[in-house]
Amino acid sequence: MFGIILIGSFLLLIILNVPIAVSLGVSSIIGLWYSDLSLDVVAPTVYSAINKFSLLAIPFFILAGLIMEKGGISSRLVAFAQKIMGGLKSGLALTTVLVSVIFAAISGSGPATVAALGVILIPAMINQGYERGMAGALLSSSGSLGIIIPPSVAFIIYASLTQESVSDMFIAGVLPGLILAFILVVCSYFLIKNNSNIVASERSSFKEIIIAFKNAAWGLMAPVIILGGIYSGIFTPTESAGVAVVYGLFVGIYVYKEISIKEIIEVLTDAATSTAVVMYIVAFATLFAWLLTTSLLAQDMADGIISITDDKILVLLLLNFVFLISGFFLDTISAYFILIPIILPVATSFDINPIHLGVFMTINLAVGQFTPPVGVNLFVASNIGKIPIQELLKYIIPYIFASLIAVLIITYIPWLSLWLPSLIGD
Repeated sequence: MFGIILIGSFLLLIILNVPIAVSLGVSSIIGLWYSDLSLDVVAPTVYSAINKFSLLAIPFFILAGLIMEKGGISSRLVAFAQKIMGGLKSGLALTTVLVSVIFAAISGSGPATVAALGVILIPAMINQGYERGMAGALLSSSGSLGIIIPPSVAFIIYASLTQESVSDMFIAGVLPGLILAFILVVCSYFLIKNNSNIVASERSSFKEIIIAFKNAAWGLMAPVIILGGIYSGIFTPTESAGVAVVYGLFVGIYVYKEISIKEIIEVLTDAATSTAVVMYIVAFATLFAWLLTTSLLAQDMADGIISITDDKILVLLLLNFVFLISGFFLDTISAYFILIPIILPVATSFDINPIHLGVFMTINLAVGQFTPPVGVNLFVASNIGKIPIQELLKYIIPYIFASLIAVLIITYIPWLSLWLPSLIGD
């Protein structure tokens, strides 16, 4: 009965369109009241949830992404990629995926990647003959790379919950992220090749490419500095977030000279707002997860999953289904807190590596970022490109199916997630 009260109240609030963070908090308090537990546990549980050193990286990576967007880095990265891909009919689609990969290695967030690049790429694609819906769908799906390509805010949360190394989680996302990017490129190619409305852009000269590279060099160096510093041992993942902020400010103020004092204040305000939303979700999702665990409801659910089958292949398929459906309705952070207490015992029973689990779980949730009804990337692209959501839905379906192919490849070939962490470990 407790499970019905806790999960039922949460689902009811979600259906009523109550914000997820509020739904988690209210349903948790209802669960405490029903189980006769003291509300005194709320304050220490919530405080301990956000009082973690590794979580300090979240506000800094959010701030770094906003600074680099305002500082002109994203526009120069787009210009450089366009010069490289010039002359190809699908060149702008390739540019979108390529720049999403690069910017993902700076921002650590899917919606931030869509927001930073959408103001440039969506109008450019429309001008080149792309339907508005396809332009928004391509950017929405490519933006999901923001939580897979390191540094990833999602991987920081996962590592803090499972006691895995943040560095290992970061490096584990590289190959899977590139595989997903490649599959999005292939999908775009087949959607574009027979579209007579799309025309190839002019081929750029070698000199133009070199000039664009020089202009974008400071932006291209950002992921090198961030990830290189982590894996060379110069600084920790949390410290790297602070380095990213300082680097972004230096480039935006002194190199490109595109950030004013007024814009710095606006960026700090936006970063504080985004951070508050994330930490609010973390706080109350922790309380919800604590109730799942202490009531043994999570263990009962895990036992239920294990009892369905003892075939590891089917279990992996079942886990993917659970993660994918969860991504339809939950944001990534909430899904982690709700699912990990249930799924981690299942993974342990079937000898599924926690790092591998985190990678294919995150990719499923990344697909959820551009899948209705939540699909936060879709709404960001719709807002920036002034594209009706119905138009986006028409074109997003091929990208969803293409992404599911990537999910299955990464799920059933653990080596893709574990090879690079093993090298770094050695």
